[in-house]
Amino acid sequence: MLATEHNELLTRTGPDTPMGRLIRRYWIPALLSEEIPEPDSPPVQVRLLGEELVAFRDSQGRVGLLQEHCSHRGTSLFYGRNEDCGLRCIYHGWKYDVEGNVLETPAEPVESDFRKKMRHGNYPARELAGVIFAYLGPKEKEPLFPAYAWTQVPRSHTYVTKSLLECNYLQGLEGECDSSHLSILHRELKGEGLQALFAADAAPVYEVEEKDFGLRLLAFRNAGPDQTYVRVSSFVMPVACWVPALNKEIHFYAPADDTHSWRYDLGFIPDRPAPEGAAVRKQTIGSGYRRSRNPDNLYRVDREAQKKINFTGITGEGIEANFLNHDACATESMGPIYNRAQEHLGVSDKGVIAMRRFLIEAVQAFQSGREPPHIVTDPASNVFSHVDTLTKIIPSGENWRNHFKHLT
Repeated sequence: MLATEHNELLTRTGPDTPMGRLIRRYWIPALLSEEIPEPDSPPVQVRLLGEELVAFRDSQGRVGLLQEHCSHRGTSLFYGRNEDCGLRCIYHGWKYDVEGNVLETPAEPVESDFRKKMRHGNYPARELAGVIFAYLGPKEKEPLFPAYAWTQVPRSHTYVTKSLLECNYLQGLEGECDSSHLSILHRELKGEGLQALFAADAAPVYEVEEKDFGLRLLAFRNAGPDQTYVRVSSFVMPVACWVPALNKEIHFYAPADDTHSWRYDLGFIPDRPAPEGAAVRKQTIGSGYRRSRNPDNLYRVDREAQKKINFTGITGEGIEANFLNHDACATESMGPIYNRAQEHLGVSDKGVIAMRRFLIEAVQAFQSGREPPHIVTDPASNVFSHVDTLTKIIPSGENWRNHFKHLT
């Protein structure tokens, strides 16, 4: 179980909360590039860490992320006109550039320099691999974007999906730090290959290593006579986990507010372009990035399929696409913010426990004045080849490090 005060510490992410202030010190996903696909395309609303924002791409293709409500009298800039390198409020025509500079105040006298005395709230944005990341912390503390492996490959080698998770971010993130659920939640009743391996050994042996970026999580399963299946994943501060799927994937859980989060599944293939249709989970994501299977329709659970096809009875879009629905059902059905004082943890929860402890220690140290972990400020040290996710079958008894020598 988790003490109530620690549950509150981890799950509350608004501007005036310890965890909210900590997460704001990092670059986190804000929206997809496809949401503002071209210069002067319509602005979009962005809810992130409890803040109401609006994103737009100006006439030069630059991305702006502004406070949603106009500095004049609060009209939403979502309804604004995106034109001539700025976003113009429809009420009195105040116009802002991507850095929050007030360019025009047409209702004021021509000679007025009123606009030069103010700056509209805005946040830096960085576009990578089809995702627009935002930094919501103090401007003087803005870090470098970490040079992960996926940032070093062409855009064509990546793919990404976004979906709304109707619960606190921590519930989704915990699922990524838990390898044992692969054997149960995602089980196909007539599964072959890895599915059969996972079903045969539902109680992996865990190792957890604390690293500069967060945690390295290892799970070892019996893969047959004298063989061990090794699964390496990585919890990366503050809200990401690298996991092996069809390819290497990074799953981010960006808090929209305390009871909703945005899940981003960013995949990459180091040595070749991603095939068409690699983002298979798009099949189950509908309008507003809400899944077609969701709490309102009980995930369209099919009890006959639960008897004959898979463990959950949530099926229909293919195994990989349905993983998203399985995960969502497991985490959303806990409630908007799960009361972890009610839980009973076991050996299989070793990764979850370690991730929570890491976050608690990080936020408590931050409260006492220390810098958060994994904040990158030195270009010379911005190398993170040791952040990775891998799987391999190795001879039983061999040290896994012999097979993954870059995982220092």
